[in-house]
Amino acid sequence: VYRIVAIDVRSRREGRDFRKVGFYDPINNQTYLNVPAILYFLEKGAQPIAIVHDILKRIKNKENERAKER
Repeated sequence: VYRIVAIDVRSRREGRDFRKVGFYDPINNQTYLNVPAILYFLEKGAQPIAIVHDILKRIKNKENERAKER
């Protein structure tokens, strides 16, 4: 299980995180995202790493597919 966190770029890699914003479990294919927190940090200039960016794109695509079905 991988934690998805927001950290300050100036802190060391395993340093203290600002806020936990989700988790990703690739074995059980589970994802939890605190979307309001993620959007807040992105608006403040946060840049997700490639893996988190891919997860966000996947979630967005699933939401678009659900909207089309309605």
